Amino acid sequence: MNRIRKFTYELISMYHDKFTDDFQTNKEFINQVTESQSKFVRNKIAGYVTKEIRKEKQAAEVATGEQQ
Repeated sequence: MNRIRKFTYELISMYHDKFTDDFQTNKEFINQVTESQSKFVRNKIAGYVTKEIRKEKQAAEVATGEQQ
């Protein structure tokens, strides 16, 4: 696992309730929380966070749909 993705999972575990499925919102939050990251790294992290949050949200919707 590369270090950007590993750092992403650490951020998700620490700030899970702050992230949304919106890339721009996540990017701004990551900019506030982390020290000076390059634009490229910040966008990669925000992209991974957004992808993971969307997967979790979709899995929760499927699980809810199966229960009904």
